[in-house]
Parts: sequence; structure tokens; C-alpha cells
Amino acid sequence: MLMGVENHSSPRTAAFFDLDKTVIAKSSTLTFSKSFYQGGLINRRAVLRTAYAQFVFLAGGADHEQMERMRAYLSALCRGWNVQQVKEIVAETLHDLIDPIIYDEAASLIEEHHTAGRDVVIVSTSGAEVVEPIGELLGADRVVATRMVVGDDGCFTGDVEYYAYGPTKAEAIRELAASEGYDLSRCYAYSDSVTDVPMLESVGRPHAVNPDRALRREALARGWPILDFHRPVRLKQRIPRFSVPPRPALVAVAAIGAAAATAGLVWYANRRRASIA
Repeated sequence: MLMGVENHSSPRTAAFFDLDKTVIAKSSTLTFSKSFYQGGLINRRAVLRTAYAQFVFLAGGADHEQMERMRAYLSALCRGWNVQQVKEIVAETLHDLIDPIIYDEAASLIEEHHTAGRDVVIVSTSGAEVVEPIGELLGADRVVATRMVVGDDGCFTGDVEYYAYGPTKAEAIRELAASEGYDLSRCYAYSDSVTDVPMLESVGRPHAVNPDRALRREALARGWPILDFHRPVRLKQRIPRFSVPPRPALVAVAAIGAAAATAGLVWYANRRRASIA
């Protein structure tokens, strides 16, 4: 089994995944900046600024102060955006933008947890309009994400209704454990950022994935496993996982196809002989 994942039938357990730089190789929100620009939601200057923010995020992660600045910037940026338009843009560009940057190692780990009977929960600071479709793409059972206030006009007001960050992530995990019956001492959690230490502390089996320097120090001090994910790959290319049927099914499909083709040829030959006669 991959990375020490054990199989338990009971009690209920779950695996909690941070999203950005843990499951996917970039910031999920910032990745859509070009699509939002093309949809008329942001201007060229905002595209350049989000590109720089993406660079900073990838180069060294984001500490608490940087995350707060990013939250304030993105909240102001999305003020007045039509929520339905945002959802449509994300749906239209999801596969082109997100599918190629999913870590193969993370996708395999998600599969292993499902095979072991665990729920998979994405817990992300990014907005729900972005995280929920990504969670569906990954086959996650649940999603915890930041929610923005939506006005009567169907547009974001710029205010934050629920901020899934730091200790709030840990609180959400504990609430899910209470409602779903998860045994947190046997649950797993994965993150790249030191800001997610409360989330990692809330489970019995925490893992640091591509950790920033501060989380690496914390993981080494606490003896938490450190994982290195570095192979982004499209889900369709992950043979035989996800979209590709297992080999016996392929054989069965081929056999059915061959039988149908043979029956068609026999029918055609019989009809031709009848017409000649």
C-alpha cells in the first residue's frame, strides 16, 4: 500500500487534504485569473498582480501575514462579481486549467483512501465556487472552503461569510467528525503550509506535503511524515485509474464489440445472398 495507508473497516475515518500545493501544483484561485480576465471580471493589471502572487506562493509558500494580504486583496477584487458567471467560467475552464496540475501522487493517495473505505475531504482556504468543482473532479466526498457573502443581486459583496483558514480548518474537521462519526485519532491529514498546523494536529496521522520551511521544521520536530509530490499529470493519463476500465473490463468490451461486428457481417452476408437469389 502507498505511503503507509492502512485498511480499517470501522470506525469511520477520513483523509483531509489541503488543496493548493498539496493536491494541485498551484494556487487554485490564482490559476483562474486569465479566465476571469477573458470573462471581463478583472483587468490586465489585476492579471499581472495575481501572476506575481502566484509566483510568490510557488516560490516560498505564504505565511500568515501574506495570507491575510492575499485574502484582503481577493475579497476586494471579487466585489461586484456575478456569482453565476464565476461558476460558469470555472466550469468551462476547469479541465484545461486544473486537470494538468493535479499531482499524480495525491490522486493515487486519494484512491488508496477510498479503497480503504475512508471519506476524502478537501479543506481549502480558496473560495467554494472554485474548490467545489475541483473536489468533484477529484472524487472527494466533501469540501470545506471559504464562502463569500452574496448580495440580493447575485453578486459578491466583498465580505467573507466563512474563512476556512488556520484554526478554522481544525474546527471544521472536528465538526465533521462529530456529525459523521469519524475517529480523528485514526484519520489522516495532508498540507504544505505551517498555517495548517492546527488542521494537522487535529488528526492522529498528519503528513507534511511539499512543506514550506516552517512546516518542515515543525514536522521534523514532531516526527510527522514528510511527502514529496512532484509529478503533475492529467487524470486521463493515469492508466488504469479513474477513466480507464480495468483490463478484464477492456477485454469484455472488446469481446462484445467483436461479437457485434461478427453478427453484423453475418446479417449483411445473408441479406446479400437473399437479394441475389
